[in-house]
Amino acid sequence: MVETTPAAPSRSRDLRKESVEEVLNRVEAGLGVVLDREAVARKRRSIGARSDRGTWVRIETRPLVKIVAQGQAANGMEAANLLDGIAKPAWYAALSWHDAQGEAVWRADEVELVTDAPLQRRAMREVSLSDAWWATLNASLDALSRQHTTRIATPDTETITQSLVTREIERAFPGRADTTITEEWVPAHADLNWANLTWPVCWIIDWEDHGMAPRGLDAANLWASSLGIPGLPERVWQERRGDLETRPGKLMALFYCAKIVNDSSVPGELREITTHEADALIADLQP
Repeated sequence: MVETTPAAPSRSRDLRKESVEEVLNRVEAGLGVVLDREAVARKRRSIGARSDRGTWVRIETRPLVKIVAQGQAANGMEAANLLDGIAKPAWYAALSWHDAQGEAVWRADEVELVTDAPLQRRAMREVSLSDAWWATLNASLDALSRQHTTRIATPDTETITQSLVTREIERAFPGRADTTITEEWVPAHADLNWANLTWPVCWIIDWEDHGMAPRGLDAANLWASSLGIPGLPERVWQERRGDLETRPGKLMALFYCAKIVNDSSVPGELREITTHEADALIADLQP
């Protein structure tokens, strides 16, 4: 179990809604590449584009206060290059700088270009994942759990701690479960949702949050990301039952259920499904 000081609140930003031309110019000059400006992929805190070198460049901004509180550099993708036996893009180079005005650190990582498309929750009703796809995912997650890193996982950019797990679960389901985690932690991707997996070939992308975490964190995140999609949560549970049927695995599943329930933007139907699953997990966790 690992404890760190929680990060102080920081100004929220959304890269989908602000100009990033100056950032792209700086990255092109620093890495010596030309980015495809016509096909920039934008997320809330990251942007990405194909380069003229046939590589992919991912650019992220992270509040400086979070990096300081986490006690580790914003080099998760670079550090992940040391992990073996995992279906992940190779890392080539990086550029980072301190944005004093925005009180943030920008980082650009140039990695192997993966041409298989990222999956999205909304597409999972139509996509058929092959047995080979699941075998690659399982082999990768099993290999990851056998390795070691000094980094601590930061799901949703927040350092995973006992206090964070307890806070989220207690907020959603007060007084209903013992949230204490005593088992040894293992390395995790820490952002394993469908958007960070590709198809038809399985690649695991975006490793900036990886680090040590309670066993089952990744499997629980993928399972929770599947709730409401017929048959998919059951398949995830079946494939990753070795993680999810342990006590920490069930706690991680309850943790992600709590995060859904605590999110006021979640639709009512998904909230009901999640609450039902949480009730079952709480019953299983009783001594």
